[in-house]
Amino acid sequence: MGYVYIFLTVLLSVYGQIVLKWRLNLKGSMPKGFMPKLHYFWEVFWDFWVISSFASAFLASFTWIAALTKFDLSFAYPFTSLAFIMVMFISYYLFSEPLSWQKIIGTCFIILGIFFISRS
Repeated sequence: MGYVYIFLTVLLSVYGQIVLKWRLNLKGSMPKGFMPKLHYFWEVFWDFWVISSFASAFLASFTWIAALTKFDLSFAYPFTSLAFIMVMFISYYLFSEPLSWQKIIGTCFIILGIFFISRS
């Protein structure tokens, strides 16, 4: 069950980041000036989907607590780097963000590192 908690933590974290980026892309760049920024943050904060991204981070903290009851932190924490990989590919498909060979090679190193750590 411990691996399920880790996977849920990663999925909830990825959901939050992807949704936040989606909504911020729709909202546009942050304006200059204190009052326009304050208004911008106010509108962003009360967006339903942004609130859901905050909720997913909150839920991820619970699944992470559950994971840490099953594994040592030094074992469990590297698995959270799977979020980097998932966000990179999802961002490529949903937001047309660039996917370079350097990112692919870095991803391979992350996977290799997780493989070695999972064997310890």
